Amino acid sequence: MEMRRAITYQHMRKTGGLLLLLLLCCGLSWGQPPSKNYTIRNGRMWIELSKNLSESSLDSFIVQFDLAELGIKTFIRTGVRDSLQKLGWQLDKNTPDYFVISKVLEGFDKIGNPAEKILFTEKKDEKGLLAPFSTTQVPFGVNQFRNKSDFRTSDSIVTFFLRGYPNASKVILSGSFINWSTTALNMTQTDSGWIRQVKLGPGKHWYKFIVDGNWITDKDNVNQENDGQGNINSVYYKPNITVYLDSFAQAKKVVLSGSFNDWRRNELVMKPTARGWALSLYLPEGTHTYRFIVDGRWMADPFNPDRMPNEYHDFNSVIKIGKPYIFRLDGFADARQVVLTGSFNKWRKDELFMKRTATGWELPYTLGAGNYSYHFIIDGKVAGAEGRQENFFFVIAPNHTFRLKGFAQAKEVYLSGDFNDWAPATFRMEREGDDWIFNVHLTPGKHLYKFVVDGKWITDPANKDWEQNEHSSGNSVIWIEPGKW
Repeated sequence: MEMRRAITYQHMRKTGGLLLLLLLCCGLSWGQPPSKNYTIRNGRMWIELSKNLSESSLDSFIVQFDLAELGIKTFIRTGVRDSLQKLGWQLDKNTPDYFVISKVLEGFDKIGNPAEKILFTEKKDEKGLLAPFSTTQVPFGVNQFRNKSDFRTSDSIVTFFLRGYPNASKVILSGSFINWSTTALNMTQTDSGWIRQVKLGPGKHWYKFIVDGNWITDKDNVNQENDGQGNINSVYYKPNITVYLDSFAQAKKVVLSGSFNDWRRNELVMKPTARGWALSLYLPEGTHTYRFIVDGRWMADPFNPDRMPNEYHDFNSVIKIGKPYIFRLDGFADARQVVLTGSFNKWRKDELFMKRTATGWELPYTLGAGNYSYHFIIDGKVAGAEGRQENFFFVIAPNHTFRLKGFAQAKEVYLSGDFNDWAPATFRMEREGDDWIFNVHLTPGKHLYKFVVDGKWITDPANKDWEQNEHSSGNSVIWIEPGKW
């Protein structure tokens, strides 16, 4: 079953084409073997694939980059390239072990309506081999087990393990990944406990065991959470990346620290391995910077060439997960330096230096779903929306529509809430008949919001859920549940 989901970039300030966000496709190139790669270079999209990939690994790659229409499996099996040629792909290399195809990277010049240049569609097969995907957005996730090792994983398969309970008659695994079914996942008894294999996508998942009818958490899992309804659930993070630091075998302690954990110094202690040090973790889509702390000494990753400058006149190493977008600023040919800064990099002014082009400036940057604000710093001066010192705003992968009824005569309506830092005049709502609507990306959990109607702040008259604020004027409340995106 295929579901199409629109990824909409809503530019809150119209600037006559000041910014163009282009969708490119590239993988986790620095940490993946060359047998599975999707990159951009010299104006072309390039795919390099081994013909010996496991079926699950190949399917994962096809789903991740929306390549189902290319007929890659058919080509590997039979050599027939009809689908590739029909869609404009060129076969550049074809050996018994791997093949390389490429295609000219097309921009949005052929799209007639300029407003449509920042609206495109991405396919996701949410019931495919990697389903179900976690729908909870977290900055990072690391598993912490005691008395037993982390759950074994092989591609998308996770082996859940409950230690002990030799006298139990029946043990069932339940969790958010099966809508808390009490019958679907019977566990198998072993000499040391109970196991069950489950197909999971990367991210955060909740689970419990049902032992002879009694619900229990995983006593060996340190990660637990209250679900807001008085229930404690165990938390499992399906990793999507392993960070390695080769060598340094004589080091006593190595810590991973980065933008994803606010650069905390003692939180992510790495584990010694035969080749050095390693830590498996879950990171959401986006751009993440990091460094290692080796026996108290900070250092960039010596084996990762992808770096960004930092405020200490040094460099941070970079991990990119997902699909990058190009921020483009037209004009300003006489500028000496243009810096991109925004909510996505915590407004750092010393990190994202744009590159000069024939028509202006541009910079690729990988982002995941969310609501973002940004501006440019041109030779030290802020350049924002409509030429003023205001921020641009856009939304990637909106998953909720706010609607305001009963204000057909209003001239201007804005949406404001904790999802856009309560900015009063950025999320301009659009008129739909007599209603006002706005699409936004919301993470699971509670969110507070209000409408600003012709300058007046109001709660949502159609929503009975609200809570008091410091101004005694109240905020409307909405709950987004995991799994309902």
